[in-house]
Amino acid sequence: MIISRTPFRISFVGGGTDFKEFYTHRAGSVVSTAIDKYVYVIVNRKFGDEVRVSYSQNEIVAHVSQVRHDIIREALTLYGITGGIEVVVVSDLPLRGVGTGLGASSSLAVGVLHALAAFKKIPVTPRKLAEDACRVEIDILGRPAGKQDQYAAAFGRLNYMQFYPDERVDVVTVPVSPDIHAILESNLLLFHTGTDTKSSVVLNEQKKRTSQNMSMLQAMVCLAQETQEDLRSGRMTLGQALHENWMHKRNLASQISNAMIDSFYEKARAAGASGGKILGSGGGGFLLLYCEPEHHAHVRKALSGLREMHFRFERTGSLIVYNDE
Repeated sequence: MIISRTPFRISFVGGGTDFKEFYTHRAGSVVSTAIDKYVYVIVNRKFGDEVRVSYSQNEIVAHVSQVRHDIIREALTLYGITGGIEVVVVSDLPLRGVGTGLGASSSLAVGVLHALAAFKKIPVTPRKLAEDACRVEIDILGRPAGKQDQYAAAFGRLNYMQFYPDERVDVVTVPVSPDIHAILESNLLLFHTGTDTKSSVVLNEQKKRTSQNMSMLQAMVCLAQETQEDLRSGRMTLGQALHENWMHKRNLASQISNAMIDSFYEKARAAGASGGKILGSGGGGFLLLYCEPEHHAHVRKALSGLREMHFRFERTGSLIVYNDE
């Protein structure tokens, strides 16, 4: 039996510039962090040739080509596994059918690939896992997705990523002192808006509008560069950076924001939050806010109808936490 553990992520600034439609023209930049919410993938050798897959549904099929779960099917195929295996997925957060904005599908892809690589005794690095996850999600399945989520899940940590026209991706850890690290964690609040969205609908529109959004996306690239420089220097400007990024992002597609989301954000700002954003594609999911501790009670009161999720930064990426093969 093999068990992988892979973190979810929070993207601070630059999301959207990791799409091929943008970075083939100008280099994209993102600042993001992994968090202590995980997807676990259990892989077990089975007697016989059938494939058993368990997530929110159970599948038992004669051949890998019959697996309905697209990411698991294509990961098995990519690593040449046709049968005699059981794959079980357990997650801290929903993985299918809803968009949380925490990079769930990419964390799953990285986690499945990591467990299968260990099963097949294929040596992998975080970069190899991220590249293979991008291959599965973007190249094979044709999902409207960028590359940041796969790299965040594989590498972990607080990172500054750059995406280049030649498909090269640079991932650099943003070094912050323990004191700054603690301040960032204590100043960030995360609330679920109570609704989720079909991210592919929003992202397809965003992709189609890339050419007309180039100036906003370029401003987000510059903001990511400034944000990582400020974090390195200990300048606490993340709240304002989140606000500026959200002002750009909400205009990239028609369904990224709506009256409900705008109301939540305005209430939070009025209660003391200096900035924030809807995570992921938008339209629902989680609302991230930057807020000094003295304003926490006011913000929580203003958003009393929303469920808060506490989290911490995660310093490690995808790990094999158990292997008795």
